[in-house]
Amino acid sequence: MRKTFAKISYEIQREDESVFVLLGDIGVHSFQNSFRDFESRTLNIGILEQTMIGLASGLAMSGKVPILHTIAPFLVERCYEQIKVDFGYQKLHGNLVSVGASFDYSALGSTHHCPADVAILSKIPGMEIVLPGTKVEFEKLFLENYNSSNCTYFRLSEYENSQSFDLKIGQGKKVREGTSASILVIGPILDLVLESVTELDVEILYFNSVAPLDEDLIRNSCSSGKILIVEPYYSGVLSVQVLRILKGVSLRLVNLGVSCEFPENYGSRDEIYESLGLSRLRIREELLELIHE
Repeated sequence: MRKTFAKISYEIQREDESVFVLLGDIGVHSFQNSFRDFESRTLNIGILEQTMIGLASGLAMSGKVPILHTIAPFLVERCYEQIKVDFGYQKLHGNLVSVGASFDYSALGSTHHCPADVAILSKIPGMEIVLPGTKVEFEKLFLENYNSSNCTYFRLSEYENSQSFDLKIGQGKKVREGTSASILVIGPILDLVLESVTELDVEILYFNSVAPLDEDLIRNSCSSGKILIVEPYYSGVLSVQVLRILKGVSLRLVNLGVSCEFPENYGSRDEIYESLGLSRLRIREELLELIHE
C-alpha cells in the first residue's frame, strides 16, 4: 500500500497544484519524484510531527490540500492534541496517512506499535477513519476523497486481503451469507476471519471504514442477534456504534481485537496478535461459544 500511496500522491500533485505532501522523515526515498518535480509542494518536515500538523492546518485554511505521512504512533499518538484542535475543532480538510499500525513494525518494539490509533481518533468529532484492505481499495478511496471537506485518516498496512471490494467511504459489504451469527470485520484481516470460520453457518460483513460506518448494512443484517466484532486494533471501538444502531434489538455482542497491554515478546505481526488474543483459533472459539449459547 505504501508504494501505491507514493505513486498516486505524485499523480495527484501533477494534476492538482493545491496539493502539498508533508513527510515526517519517513518513507522519503519513495517520494523522490515528487521532490524533483514539485519541490515547493513536497516537504520533509523531519521529526517534528506536531509542527507538521500545525503547518498542514495552515495550508488547509489557505485553500490548499495537505497530505501528511509518517509512522502511526508518531502521526497519531504524538500529535493527538494538534489533530484534535487544529483539524477537528477548526473543521478543516486534510489527509493523514500512516503506516505501521497496529504491529506491522512488530520487531521495532512498543515505540513503533500503535494499536490505539483508531480508538483515540474516533473521539474527534467529524474525523473519517479508513482502513483499506488492499492497495486497490486504498487507491480508489484516496483518489475519490483526498480533496473532500473532511479530515480523513488512512491507515495503511503492510498486509493485504486476498480480495478487493469496490466500496466508498462509509460503505460495507456482506461477503458471506449465514444464519447462526454475524461477524463484523475491519480492514486487512478479512482473510484471517475467513480462514477461521470454515464450515460454520455465519454471515460476514466487511468494512474498510469505521467512521463513517455503514449503518444500513448492519441494520439490515445481524438477524440472529449474535454478533462477533473482529478489529485489528484495541477492541471495543465499534461496539458502542453497533449497540446504538441496533438499539431495542435483543443482542449478544462479543468484541475480539487486541487486548490493551504491551506485548512482551518479539515476532511477526500475527505472532503478536496471537499473544494478545487475536488469532484464528481464538476467533473460532469465540464464535462457537456465541453460536451455541
